[in-house]
Amino acid sequence: MLLDNKVATVTGGGAGIGREIALAFARQGCDIAVCDIAEGPASETVEEIRGLGRKAEYFLVDVSRTGEVEEAVNKIVDSFHGMNILVNNAGITRDGLLIRMSESDWDAVLSVNLKGAFNFTRAAVRPMMKARWGRVISIASIVGLMGNPGQANYSASKAGVIGLTKSVAKELAGRGITANAIAPGFIKTRMTEALNDEQKRIMLDRIPLKRFGETGE
Repeated sequence: MLLDNKVATVTGGGAGIGREIALAFARQGCDIAVCDIAEGPASETVEEIRGLGRKAEYFLVDVSRTGEVEEAVNKIVDSFHGMNILVNNAGITRDGLLIRMSESDWDAVLSVNLKGAFNFTRAAVRPMMKARWGRVISIASIVGLMGNPGQANYSASKAGVIGLTKSVAKELAGRGITANAIAPGFIKTRMTEALNDEQKRIMLDRIPLKRFGETGE
C-alpha cells in the first residue's frame, strides 16, 4: 500500500471532504486520527475506518483554540506513536454581502479556516521535524484565488491558507516536510448546500462540466 503504516491526522474528518480523505488514506494503509468538533460524525468515520482494518480514533477539538489543538496533537502522537501526515480540512462559512457582514462572522470564519490551519500545522510539524519526514496538506478553495460575491470572509481565509502553505513549504523543505494546498471548486457537502440558489447558479456557470463535484472525487 502506498501509505502503509503512516499516521494521518484529518481535521474536520467527520463529514464531507474530510471524511472521504480519511477513508481514502485508510484504504492506502494509513492509521487515522479523526479530529472534529462533532462527536457523532467523527465516531461514524472512525468505525468505518476500523472496518477497513486500520487503527482509528477520534479527537474532539476546536481547531481555532490553540490549547485544544496542542493537547490533541500530543494525544495523537502518544496514541499512534507519531504523526506523519496532516490534512487541514476543517472549515466553516458565514456568508453575506460585505456591507452587511458582521465582525463576528468575519472573525469566526478566519478563526476556524485560517487560524485553525496555522494552529494544527505549527503543532503537527514538531514531531515531523524530529522524524525528518512529513506531509502537510491544506484544503483551500478556488474562491481563495478568484473571490466570490457574498464570501469575502471565506475567500480571504482560503487565500490565507494558500499563503500559509507556500511559506511552510519554504521553511520546512530542508527537514523533509512538504506542504501543499488543494483548491477544490464547488463540491456538494452540507456546507455548500447552505449556499443560496443564486450563489449556486453563479458557481455552476463557471464550471465547464456544468455540474458540481462529489466528495469522493
